[in-house]
Amino acid sequence: MPKVKTCRAAAKRFKKTGTGKLKRNKAFKSHILTKKSAKRKRNLRKPAMTDSTNEKNMKKILPYL
Repeated sequence: MPKVKTCRAAAKRFKKTGTGKLKRNKAFKSHILTKKSAKRKRNLRKPAMTDSTNEKNMKKILPYL
């Protein structure tokens, strides 16, 4: 059985937590920040967990993470 290739783009964006869930950073924090409130930008800083509906597909493209 050959080795499964990891999707490198996804490997750079996701980290695995101790419980096996996938941690991700939130989008919309790179530019056009002037119209966004301080509260909104502050909440975008915090990491989020990958949704459970995407979990199966993510584990498939990140077999060794």
